[in-house]
Amino acid sequence: MTENAPRLQAFFDEATHTVSYLVADPATRRAAVIDPVLDYDAGSGEVDTRPVEAILRAAEADGLVIEHALETHAHADHLSGAPFIKMHTGAQIGIGEHIRDVQRIFRPVFNATDVKADGGDFDCLFRDGERFRIGGLEVEVLHVPGHTPADIAYKIGDAVFVGDSLFMPDYGTARADFPGGDAHQLYRSIHRLLALPLKTRLFMCHDYKAPGRDHYAWETTVAEQRAGNKHVHDGVTEDEFVAMREARDATLAAPALLLPSIQVNIRAGRFPPAESNGVRYLLIPVKSKGEAVTTF
Repeated sequence: MTENAPRLQAFFDEATHTVSYLVADPATRRAAVIDPVLDYDAGSGEVDTRPVEAILRAAEADGLVIEHALETHAHADHLSGAPFIKMHTGAQIGIGEHIRDVQRIFRPVFNATDVKADGGDFDCLFRDGERFRIGGLEVEVLHVPGHTPADIAYKIGDAVFVGDSLFMPDYGTARADFPGGDAHQLYRSIHRLLALPLKTRLFMCHDYKAPGRDHYAWETTVAEQRAGNKHVHDGVTEDEFVAMREARDATLAAPALLLPSIQVNIRAGRFPPAESNGVRYLLIPVKSKGEAVTTF
C-alpha cells in the first residue's frame, strides 16, 4: 500500500453478491461506507438490517466516525442501506449528479411523485472530477456511465471503487441494457479506469464466482484487468466489445430485486411514503404480453 492508501474492510452480502466497503483514514479515524446493503425478502416483504449493522459494529470497534454513505449508482439488485447508516451516524448520503437522469426515467414508471426532480433526496451530488475528503484522504469522483447514466467510481489514494462497470477479470463486465445504459459508454468508461497506473487497486461491487473459481473475490489491479479481463483485455476494440455486450445482455434475465431496488434507491434508500393506513408499499407495474389486462 502507498502512504496515502485508505484503510478498508470489505463486507460481502452473499444474498445479493454485493460487496460493501468501510473505508477509513487511519490518521483521523474518519470513515465512509461505500454501497451499503439492506437485505430484502421479496416473498415476505421483510427487511433485514444485519448487513449494515455489521458495518456499524466494525466501525465502532475500530473507533471510526462514519461521515459519508456513498453510492456508486442506483443499484438494481439490492436495496441501499445508506439511510440506516445515516440514522445511526449522521453520515451524508452521496451519489453522482446524473442520478437525476435515472430518476427522470423511473419516476413515471412508479408514479413516484414524491421523488425530487433535482436529485434533492440525496445529501451530496458529485460532479465528474470533484474532490472531497474522508478525514485527510482525498477522494476523486470519476463519472463512468454505461451500466447506468449515473455510475461513478471513487478514487481514494491507490484504490478505486468501480461500482458496476468491471467485474473480476475471469467474469468480465457489467450489463448495459438497463434504461439509460449504453455499451459504447461502458467501454469508454472502463478504458478510463484502465488508463490509471497499472498498480492501481480496483475494488468490485459484485462477484458471482466465475466458472472454475471456488471462492468469491473482489480486489484486482489495472494490470490484471488489462492483461486478462475476458471482455475488455488489451486488444479488444469498442465494436467487438459492444457486439459481445449487446448479445450477452439479450440473454440475461432481470435482477430478482429490480423493481423493489430501483424505486427505493432513486429515493436515496427511502421507502415510498406510507399510505393512509400507515403502511409503506412497493409497487409492481403490471405489463401485458397478450390481451390488455384492463379487460379482466
